[in-house]
Amino acid sequence: MKSIKLLILVLLFQTNLFSQESPKREMRAAWISTVDNIDWPSKPGLSDTEMRAEMITILDNLRSYNLNTVVFQIRPTADAYYKSTKEPASHWITGNQGIAPGFDPLQLMIDEAGKRGMSVHVWLNPYRVQKDTTKEVLAKTHLYFKKPDLFLTYGKTRYFNPGYKETRDFVSSVVGEIVRNYDIQAIHMDDYFYPYKIAGQEFPDQIAFEKEPRQFKDKDDWRRNNVDLIIKQIRDTITANKPEVEFGISPFGVWRNKSKDSDGSNTVAGVTNYDDLYANILKWQKENWIDYVTPQLYWHIGFDRADFEVLTKWWAAHKYGANVYIGHGEYKISKTAKEVEWRSPDQIVKQIELTRAVPLIDGSMHFTANVFKRMGDTLRKPIIQKHYKHIALTPEANRITRIKPQPPISASIAQKAGKTLLDWKPGANNQKYVIYRFTKGKLTDFSNAENIYYVTTATKLEVPNASLKNYTYAVTALSPTQTESAPIQFK
Repeated sequence: MKSIKLLILVLLFQTNLFSQESPKREMRAAWISTVDNIDWPSKPGLSDTEMRAEMITILDNLRSYNLNTVVFQIRPTADAYYKSTKEPASHWITGNQGIAPGFDPLQLMIDEAGKRGMSVHVWLNPYRVQKDTTKEVLAKTHLYFKKPDLFLTYGKTRYFNPGYKETRDFVSSVVGEIVRNYDIQAIHMDDYFYPYKIAGQEFPDQIAFEKEPRQFKDKDDWRRNNVDLIIKQIRDTITANKPEVEFGISPFGVWRNKSKDSDGSNTVAGVTNYDDLYANILKWQKENWIDYVTPQLYWHIGFDRADFEVLTKWWAAHKYGANVYIGHGEYKISKTAKEVEWRSPDQIVKQIELTRAVPLIDGSMHFTANVFKRMGDTLRKPIIQKHYKHIALTPEANRITRIKPQPPISASIAQKAGKTLLDWKPGANNQKYVIYRFTKGKLTDFSNAENIYYVTTATKLEVPNASLKNYTYAVTALSPTQTESAPIQFK
């Protein structure tokens, strides 16, 4: 009888995951920016207690939108929001680079996000070292003072020189340390490879070009190859340490304009990844160097130079096996916005709707966390009511080594003081758990997101005001690769 019940559960679980309006698997992420204290902490020098409280408030707020992932910026300027043996703690935390808080910010983020069923992608900038060189912020222990020839200044910003192999080796070693020491879902990098160009100023890498030209005669091709090499090396570093960890890139929204390349998008962007930032995103996708791409489509639907709809469809058509998540620019929403389209949350609601209607798009990432806090119900209500009403699990990546979890070994249920108490025992390769709730006696569709009650790393859950007479519960396990086990029923 037990085996028959388990078979029924498995069959129900394996039904079509995309049969409902609210998909069971969908990326719903928010970037948590630390550079310039955009999101966390709100300013340097807060007490540990204040910083912890701010982080928990951010996560609770994002969870109230039914988001399932945070993209936490842990290396904005060759510094650290984690325990690093290679780079000093960020000055945006305590006010002084090299002086760490009394806790590990990344570990706290992993722990608290996990309790709320959220995955953590860690966001690194590969080259930027000092955002404003007019301010003395670098700790004396920084690599800059040991090997100044590895660095250069462009405008007011200091960077690692992308042309040197030593730069690639160092940045890859930073990634390796993070991957080894933390249970994260992904390494994430955004659009800052070579910096955005400054009118009338040439990026000062001629010495590196002459010293390490490899086979290149054209500097633009050499620059693109520099970035190709670091992306490939980071991919190899991740795979060598934890092959289940994903590698994602969030590029500027336009790869190339069609006027420059027949494979480009029907846009007239003034900046492109390939020509200006020397980031050949499509090559990385084709070569299986990255697991997902999140183009920053921070333009409204119908924008004449870079239409959100045109670009969403273009990136979907140029997927090459990587997951594609669309980057949305909530930060533009303002009652006084120059473009009327950004004067209400309706633009984001329409963008999510459009994105869902485009085949091969796997979800969304939203910039940035403080917008969700600032706008409150003005943004929450339309998003929840129209799109994020139910919890969704994050998508599985196509290119990583997936880990298969065992179902929880046992799952017990009890009633106490008007509350339902759920308790379960982990199986092998269990990282998070999905709690399903069904109307009593109707253990039905595990593919329907409406039946997901909660996701958490905990192994106990208290459900208030829920009588055992009204509901039946089941639980599955998620592995570190977000692969789901067969369910077992609470008894």
